[in-house]
Amino acid sequence: MQDNLAPENDFDYLIIGGGPAGLQLAYYLHSNSRSYLVLERGPSVGTYFHKYPRHDRLISINKVHTGFDDPALNMRWDWNSLLTDDHSVLFKHHTDEYLPNRKHLTDYLERFAAEGNLNIRYNTDVASVTKDGRFKLETADGQTLTCNVLIAATGIPEPYIPEIPGIELTENYTDVSVDPNDFINKRVLIIGKGNSAMETADALIPTAALIHAVSPTPAQMAWKSNYVGHIRAINNVFLETYRLKSQNAALDSEVRSITKEGDGFVVEFGYSHADDEIEQIYYDRVIACTGFRGDTSFFDSTCSPQMTINDRFPLLTSEWESANVPDLYFAGTLMQSRDFKKKQSAFIHGFRYCVGMLARVLESKYEKAPVAPVRVEGSAASLADTLVDRVIDRVNKVSAHWHQPGYFCDTIVPLEDGNSADYYEELTVDYVHDVLSKEIGDYITVTLEFGQEIIDSSPDIFAIERPHKDDVKNAHKSTGIHPMLRLYSGGELVSIHHVIEDFASEWKETPHVEPLRAYLRKVLGGGEPASSDSSEALQYTGG
Repeated sequence: MQDNLAPENDFDYLIIGGGPAGLQLAYYLHSNSRSYLVLERGPSVGTYFHKYPRHDRLISINKVHTGFDDPALNMRWDWNSLLTDDHSVLFKHHTDEYLPNRKHLTDYLERFAAEGNLNIRYNTDVASVTKDGRFKLETADGQTLTCNVLIAATGIPEPYIPEIPGIELTENYTDVSVDPNDFINKRVLIIGKGNSAMETADALIPTAALIHAVSPTPAQMAWKSNYVGHIRAINNVFLETYRLKSQNAALDSEVRSITKEGDGFVVEFGYSHADDEIEQIYYDRVIACTGFRGDTSFFDSTCSPQMTINDRFPLLTSEWESANVPDLYFAGTLMQSRDFKKKQSAFIHGFRYCVGMLARVLESKYEKAPVAPVRVEGSAASLADTLVDRVIDRVNKVSAHWHQPGYFCDTIVPLEDGNSADYYEELTVDYVHDVLSKEIGDYITVTLEFGQEIIDSSPDIFAIERPHKDDVKNAHKSTGIHPMLRLYSGGELVSIHHVIEDFASEWKETPHVEPLRAYLRKVLGGGEPASSDSSEALQYTGG
């Protein structure tokens, strides 16, 4: 890489976008004294949150009072703060509201940028990007900038418009009126059942004559799926009005067409759960709340990234590099194509860890600073005990694994001497399998995970049977978040160990520790852990 004293418009790294992801990556590049610049098209950071969510209330929690003093642990319940080495710039210093106003977030982001002395150029709209070895960016005001590595942290600013005949006749969440009085006595159809749809519906309940929300599949609640992008409780009033017969309804159906009729619209539906029954219903207003997509229009043919998921997101490697454009990376909510609607990379409390890992990837690939483990040493008899202590300490305080269950992990690599191991912290499982595994031998991943298959199959999420705290033989039936270890050898999964769930999510007692100790002693002793024929393949509980 070139010297940090780069010309005014030539850098090692350029970041497009001064939102949370751009600021998070800039923090790490700044801390590492790299040559970088953030390009923000607005007059201040966090432009997206000056408009969204439309009804002002965030769904990211801000739990100020946790009962714990450890700032790293408290990040489990702080969904808005960005990461710093000393946890000194926290969102809770701006408000103690549990579900805060978006204005608090923009204020916080401005403070984060200022206190970090981050290198940001405002009112800089990137008009085009080309690549001929290096990247060249042209801005709307005539600037030309160049870089070796380009990171797009532009968010998902464009509405996603599904292919429905007549969809162009509808209003959109992005610009529909947020004044409930504009909908007095109107029949309203909302296309979509996500949080933007429910947020819109809830606001109209007092004034609209009726409200229907439609999508081909049933509404999914975050409390069951453990995916925070599904409907949150704060946006759940509308669904209650449906179930309690208050003139509103959630329709599981495809919208087949929308046609103009007089001052309103006739919408034709094909119902999902009524033998494909076709029905036409008249509405005064139709609002599309169908989500957002990334904007890649400024990339020319020399570096146009391949897209996925209905062309909404870039197709990415496990290092968040474009699948077809070398040295082009994506940060922030655009990272979610790797875990779409499964984990939390679409949200600040998820992607802040992805961005932190991306910074380590960039250091490894471009600055000759490999992702490094901690060396854990002991004797053949004591190594397992030392690793148990480390694992238990980590799972009881780490926040990356908590927010990204099954996606982020620690990785244990036993060394050939039998007396030591390398311990890698906070990597994605994808990266470990795709990249790190090429450099190491056998390894063990450590994750936090829910028993989601059991949860999904349960008729009542609030009445699920769980194993007794001492019933370690049935630890694999745990549904609450709990630690899981997986042993891989030669690229193949050999065994799985579940640490039995704990009501308070604190894994410190004998039923948690001793089966884990037995498992690691067995693994490190050279033998394979016993497996069973249960539905949990290769299950081992240390008995």
